[in-house]
Amino acid sequence: MALKVKLVKSVAGSNNEQRATITGLGLRKLGQERVLEDTPSIRGMVNKVRHLVTAETVSGDAPKRQRMKPRRVRARAARLAHEQQQ
Repeated sequence: MALKVKLVKSVAGSNNEQRATITGLGLRKLGQERVLEDTPSIRGMVNKVRHLVTAETVSGDAPKRQRMKPRRVRARAARLAHEQQQ
């Protein structure tokens, strides 16, 4: 099971704790949606800001996040690959 969370109201005027919760859910812009794993901690976060978001249960699993290397490491790898081609 997964939980689809959508930011439907602005965080302007909210306290810092609620803003941090919205950021923790991975929401940045108004209208943005995220499909998250349905866990008690996520449910608690959604409940804390329920006046700012909508949540619905969806079938299937939440997509796994792919980790990215830091920008410096990616740039260095690209530079080395380019040098090896020459």
